[in-house]
Amino acid sequence: MIERKHVLEKVEEYDLTDCKIGAVASHSALDVFDGAIEEGFFTYAVCRRGREKTYTKYFKTECDEDGCVERGVVDDWVVYDSFDELMQPNAQQSLIDNNVLFIPNRSFTSYCGIDAVENNFHVPLVGSRNLLRSEERGDVQDYYWLLEKAGLPFPEKLDEPSDIDELVMVKMPHAVKKLERGFFTASSYDEYIEKSESLLAQNVITQSALDKARIERYVIGPVFNLDFFYSPIEEEMSKLELLGIDWRFETSLDGHVRLPAPQQITLKSHQITPEYTVCGHNSATLRESLLEEAFELGEKYVAATQKYYDPGIIGPFCLQTCVDKDLNFHIYDVAPRVGGGTNVHMSVGHPYGNTLWRIHMSTGRRLAMEIRNAIEVDKLDSIIT
Repeated sequence: MIERKHVLEKVEEYDLTDCKIGAVASHSALDVFDGAIEEGFFTYAVCRRGREKTYTKYFKTECDEDGCVERGVVDDWVVYDSFDELMQPNAQQSLIDNNVLFIPNRSFTSYCGIDAVENNFHVPLVGSRNLLRSEERGDVQDYYWLLEKAGLPFPEKLDEPSDIDELVMVKMPHAVKKLERGFFTASSYDEYIEKSESLLAQNVITQSALDKARIERYVIGPVFNLDFFYSPIEEEMSKLELLGIDWRFETSLDGHVRLPAPQQITLKSHQITPEYTVCGHNSATLRESLLEEAFELGEKYVAATQKYYDPGIIGPFCLQTCVDKDLNFHIYDVAPRVGGGTNVHMSVGHPYGNTLWRIHMSTGRRLAMEIRNAIEVDKLDSIIT
């Protein structure tokens, strides 16, 4: 792991009157850039050739004669053939020369590699560099380990496929889609064998991933992704904020549930097992009697990160939950960085963030506000790793 002292020395080279907010141009970058523009920062997108137009054409900024942004959210960009070229020394130096404070997202760690992010990326990150590995499911100290240490609820794990005696979720990476999941459900060992063989034949999963898959009891209930923010520099109000809640649209699962049962049973073998590839998000709210319980989840998670991953979580994080019939939360995934669904907040904010701050407050804007505040009170070292 790159020493924090080394990264802070890089920040000392920055002209903080002209610092920029950058991110890999994928995942939740538009939210990050939108929030940065709202707070008066210059934005810098690291794009991949073939999918750069979203940022370099359709959402690039247009300014008035005084330099104020009138349209768009992307001021400047660089385009590489692949995202991992960002790890080249000259690419990193370019970010440092441009005074870029970098916001990690899932695309950054997935495409560039967690080892490289931890050990070879010298650009200052806003957030918790050492926590990013915790979402690598199967590592010794992954987020399940952390949830258990925190005393937080999560679905029960089964040791072997032969233990399946009710509906379970089998969790592993997708064989082809780098950011996505090769999840499937099964209610018996026979169904597990049948579905896994079908998905293997379709190249949706690999045998090695299946051998290491996590099998956990399926929690029947709605999904709520709790988009939190933790500020280590807040001195007057709560350091923990619930900015928003989102939920996912998933292919081909959402297509399946829109079909009447008679049609579902006529599907061909390559159609019958749905995939859980996220293709969009929507906004949600919780009934108010559940809000305090949601905050308690966030508080326990923060405390556990501070105990086991010093200095603990910094900035945005997402607890992905299901709520069962008895209104109990179950955490099935954790994002120790900007969540994947925060684009639903951009520009308009979210009811909870807006209510707290009395302005349109998205995750991206809250991040930019934290950076602005940290610079003003000379505490940038508290949010950089």
